[in-house]
Amino acid sequence: MTDSRFDTFPAHGVWSPALTPLDDELSIDTTRLSQHVKNLLESGCHGVALFGTTGEANSFSVKERMVALEAVLQSGVTPAQLMIGTGCCALPDTIELTRHALANNCHHTLVLPPFYYKNASDDGLLMSYSEMIERVSDTTLNVFLYHIPPVSQTPISEDLINNLVTRFPEVIAGVKDSSGDLDNTLSLSSRFPQLAIFPGAETFLLTGLQNGCVGCISATANANPTGIRRIYDSFIASDGNANLLQEQANRIREAFVAYPAIAALKHYAAKSYGDTRWQTLRPPLVGLPEDHGQQLLNDLQHLDLPVE
Repeated sequence: MTDSRFDTFPAHGVWSPALTPLDDELSIDTTRLSQHVKNLLESGCHGVALFGTTGEANSFSVKERMVALEAVLQSGVTPAQLMIGTGCCALPDTIELTRHALANNCHHTLVLPPFYYKNASDDGLLMSYSEMIERVSDTTLNVFLYHIPPVSQTPISEDLINNLVTRFPEVIAGVKDSSGDLDNTLSLSSRFPQLAIFPGAETFLLTGLQNGCVGCISATANANPTGIRRIYDSFIASDGNANLLQEQANRIREAFVAYPAIAALKHYAAKSYGDTRWQTLRPPLVGLPEDHGQQLLNDLQHLDLPVE
């Protein structure tokens, strides 16, 4: 189901930042990753973000991320259905990952600011993004700025966004706002109607769609892609069901975020795929204790989310 109001945006709808499965050596299991991406797309996601926060991106090397992307594409996933996380602390790493994405016909990139040094000025962040865009030098690049101050501690201000849009109007495509601040998300959609504004959680999906946002990029779409997609489709169809669907999705999300979210989502993936290897995270992250995992599954059963 589509709506012409989104035709001007390079990406819209429900996107999942994919979990990254690991093998017994703590390396990326590209076979499981490829199948997971396909499952997400088949279950309702418009697209999948590889190597976002939920995908443990910053626990993996540049080489690991490039090899994994190539494997996913070789499995038959369409490049246009992917958004590649390329933002790193080191500028050359960001450039290398972005060029690699483009070389593989993946034009959507989700780009964190360089986040190690705190209290970076807007001028410094503008220089960093500008250097990356100018050195990559490809107007087919679509940069989605990744604002996640609870994790990065490096916010992307509206003034910075405005300066980037003014300087690179063909390249700056949108923002993923994972601030958890609805007022900030709605301010972005109001000030930058030409950009694809994605709330970073389905909690704000319906309200966002009602106020100029284009969808959401949500971690819990790994577990509830169909339910979240139903909110989007209901909004487009104006069938009167969206509020109830939103409430149900919110309850499911609350069950997951009561625990460390990546560990909880991987615990659920292990159960739903019948594959305990999915429980593995790369250190320093660790999996859920078994009692917490069982409580999560019990809670999800009560919310009618399948756990088998």
